[in-house]
Amino acid sequence: MSDRHPMFMPVIVFGGLLFGFGLGYSNMAQPEVVLDFLQFTDFGLLFVMFGAAIVTGVVFAVATRSNRTAPLTGDTYTRRLKSFDRNVLIGGSIFGVGWGLSGICPGAAFASVGVGNYPILVAIAGMFIGAYIQGVWRSTKAEQAANAVNAD
Repeated sequence: MSDRHPMFMPVIVFGGLLFGFGLGYSNMAQPEVVLDFLQFTDFGLLFVMFGAAIVTGVVFAVATRSNRTAPLTGDTYTRRLKSFDRNVLIGGSIFGVGWGLSGICPGAAFASVGVGNYPILVAIAGMFIGAYIQGVWRSTKAEQAANAVNAD
């Protein structure tokens, strides 16, 4: 990580603070608001997501066509293609069920702590435990595949 620009981490922290403030200001850090959206009674979240998608789309379109590199990392702006496969479908489904049960997405969960919703720490702990279990499962699966190839 020594090849990164010295401003890389401060910019990341600033971006996270700005994101968290925006979630808190728009009330999207409150599980009740997210659950109302999921129950089709409040569409405010739709406007927040639409605004974020517009900004991201414009920046992405300009950055990928400019043939420039990122100022802090030196990486080129490119599309990272991910195929729609079984893992994406299953993982997305599990994510959606977790979002519906907890009433909050992972990004907003951290912002929710900032607005005083301390019971959400249980859901955050669940996210970390779930990610850890998935990592262990994937490592075990990859190790078994490697052992099967070596056995042949």
